Amino acid sequence: MIKKGGMNMKKWIIFALILMMFLVPGNLRGASNRQNPSNATNVELVKKVTIRAPQGKGKPSKTAATETLGAPCTGTKYAIVIGISDYPGTANDLSYADDDANVVKTTLIDKYSFKDGNIILLIDMDASYSNIRNAINYLKDKVSASDEVVFFFSGHGARGTADDGDNEKTDEAIVSHDGSKLVPIWDGDLRNWFSDYKTSRIIFIFDSCLAGGMTDLASDGRIINMACSENGVSYESPQWGGGHGQFTYYFAEEGMNLGKADTYDHDGNPDTFDVTVEEAFDYASANCTLQKPVIRDQFLNDLFP
Repeated sequence: MIKKGGMNMKKWIIFALILMMFLVPGNLRGASNRQNPSNATNVELVKKVTIRAPQGKGKPSKTAATETLGAPCTGTKYAIVIGISDYPGTANDLSYADDDANVVKTTLIDKYSFKDGNIILLIDMDASYSNIRNAINYLKDKVSASDEVVFFFSGHGARGTADDGDNEKTDEAIVSHDGSKLVPIWDGDLRNWFSDYKTSRIIFIFDSCLAGGMTDLASDGRIINMACSENGVSYESPQWGGGHGQFTYYFAEEGMNLGKADTYDHDGNPDTFDVTVEEAFDYASANCTLQKPVIRDQFLNDLFP
């Protein structure tokens, strides 16, 4: 018999459960479904640079495109398009990342038959960590094996040592926010969030500093288009289409939207539009200055969105 003032069995069980929560290492609690930003140390914000002086064109590099077109998408086309010019406060604001997002959305609709209702556009304050995470989760539940997904980001990058589930000594991130402060989304987090997508047709496009570090996302059926190297800086300027990131302008606006990247006649009809992702990357790579775009292509032949 338990004496008066002692704990009954129900209270003992509650006490034991609480004690177990504190004994379990913090990095294991909730690890299977991260909803909050990963812990990180030595975080360094690497800002995209806005320049005013006109720049020349870059030099042609080894091409990614071939004359062989891969199988077209037979399912539904979805996209998450993100552009952050207005970060919390004023010190980290950009001028044209929102314009980058808008031109990508327009290009997907006008040139690649994406439906407006299947594109999630997140601009400035709407492009919070939670909204980006929720958008990826939302599409994960909708996308089937025959569908296709585009993920585009324009904004700042960051690096540091993050508890994001990989073994890298230095991690790279795209930078979102929570409405009041900057919040990095680490490469390992993105890899985990996209790991169980059912489709093998995913196109990633990153116009941010350190973008070349996003190779963690590599997998069969994916193409990762990165505006610069793993240690590089990306640029934006009004000289590119009135105001865009350099990579986005040559990749999406000139390369895709204006059709200037159309190197190969894939369908045998020179009058039809058939710019592939690889062709758009080649065109951007050949025209970018001050930054060196990087591609990781694990899609069979060329991908026509």
